[in-house]
Amino acid sequence: MNKIKFLFKSIKYSSLKTLLEVRRKVKKRSNKKIIIIDIIFCALKYQAAFYDYLEFEFYSLNSKMRKTFLTNGKNNEIVKKFNDKNYWYILDDKAIFNDYFKKYLNRDYLKPNSTLEMFNDFIKNKDKVIVKPNDGIGGEGICIIETKNINYEKYKNFLIEEVIIQNKKLSKIYDKSVNSLRMFTFFDGKNSYLLQAIIKFGNNSIVDNFSSGGMYAYLNDDGIIITPAIDKNDNYYTHHPYSNEKIIGFEVPLFDEAVKTVLDAAKEIKQIKYIGWDIAITDDKICIIEGNSYPGVFQIKPRFNKNKTGILPKYEKIMNIKF
Repeated sequence: MNKIKFLFKSIKYSSLKTLLEVRRKVKKRSNKKIIIIDIIFCALKYQAAFYDYLEFEFYSLNSKMRKTFLTNGKNNEIVKKFNDKNYWYILDDKAIFNDYFKKYLNRDYLKPNSTLEMFNDFIKNKDKVIVKPNDGIGGEGICIIETKNINYEKYKNFLIEEVIIQNKKLSKIYDKSVNSLRMFTFFDGKNSYLLQAIIKFGNNSIVDNFSSGGMYAYLNDDGIIITPAIDKNDNYYTHHPYSNEKIIGFEVPLFDEAVKTVLDAAKEIKQIKYIGWDIAITDDKICIIEGNSYPGVFQIKPRFNKNKTGILPKYEKIMNIKF
């Protein structure tokens, strides 16, 4: 029944236009002819959103391989099972999140609707601050402002934070944004587990979000990049286009400390067991940027994985679930 519901939701929210766009892009990449039928079949069989079919290259996979991929529909079921919606606000509201996870932030912040006196006291002795819409997503509306130009009336409804100075090794690859980690954790009520981790790099923007022009690459369990970086247009890079620094083989500094931080933080909200954390790394500390109550779906693309398999078996084992 869940599969049928997901199919109709995919058709409702994605539209025929999306289906045809995916078909066009798949035809451009492959020699497949009967594509639309297969896309719809995968939505029903594997709960794969239309863009999942393209993103995870289902057109190149057999049924055994497809079954191993975490699709949007299956991710929806995991979130529904393990994350109590009544507690999402703790992660979704940036100011509430900062208060709740203050000990993991390692930076100062000023909550929205603070007084003018508090505002002036916060920006004192700071050259720049970062301002964020309190309920923004995908990096939208985030900007860095010189304090000499900041206006209280304009930004009093924003969350204002101390600028994070990222690790020098990460800046060498791209220095216009904080290049963060997205780390996925699961808490079973007793122990917490790291499911997987990716690293995001900015590209011609002050944010590293995929939707804002950024790119991401996969990390192994030791914090070493093992794939090229990919952007939303499916371009992939072995070297960063801005700095020409090599991406594959880069070892994330303080990775073990980052893992410990998210495993500790994962235990804080017992009603939300499955979280996607955004993590910044300075030269000597870990800064949690935010947590996501609805983690995105990331996996190594089949073209970069000789086994052409997805992350789902690992999720099933750790979460003790079966699709």
